[in-house]
Amino acid sequence: MNKNRALSLASTAAFVLVGIFTWSGATMAADMEYSIARGGLLYDKWYKVIGEKAPGQKHPLYPAEGKYADKASTTWRCKECHGWDYQGKDGAYSKGKHHTGIVGIRGMDGGDPGKVVALLKDSKHAYGDKLSDEDLQDLANFVTKGTVDSDKYIDRASKVPKGDAAKGAAYFDTVCARCHGLDGTEPDDMKKSLGKQMSNPWEVMHKIMNGHPDEEMPALRAFDRAAVVDTLSHITTLPKKP
Repeated sequence: MNKNRALSLASTAAFVLVGIFTWSGATMAADMEYSIARGGLLYDKWYKVIGEKAPGQKHPLYPAEGKYADKASTTWRCKECHGWDYQGKDGAYSKGKHHTGIVGIRGMDGGDPGKVVALLKDSKHAYGDKLSDEDLQDLANFVTKGTVDSDKYIDRASKVPKGDAAKGAAYFDTVCARCHGLDGTEPDDMKKSLGKQMSNPWEVMHKIMNGHPDEEMPALRAFDRAAVVDTLSHITTLPKKP
């Protein structure tokens, strides 16, 4: 084999290897995004995601004096103690009917998912016999890699998103309106319009990014964060029907 041909084959092999590693890396990143978004759904209402009934007894860590102590299914939702803004007692749930005095999960951002899995399995959190290993991993990936500092995107005092409503209209009308209608009042079984739901913008942002449990709602987590916040800003302009 002459020297030029050997160099050509070596270059081709190197190119193929780079392509394989690039494809593999992109696939792994996409798989992680899927896991994080699914973890967001589990954080919302895990028993709906896995198609099981909610536990019949109050969650061990939910305070006896809490507003929903007599509604077991609510106490088992992660969001009920840690909040839609992930800040728990230091965020939107610092007072009001959802206040539990429990800390948020933002402090675990960038942490070890394995440690979160261990916490979820312990006797206090008691999810070890309720969620599969895959479920626990997805939830841990969300906790350590999927939360956002909502104060960057939503003014806590006024609840007003810090986005561009005009830009958000284009995103909403081409992505969201197919299911929700241009005015945000669909589908018919939705309990209240999207405009009305903006009384809790953190919940709406969470669902835009991760989807809604047991519904065919896409997760827009891979979108630029500005697009999500612009969409939120547009939703604030929609009719606030019951």
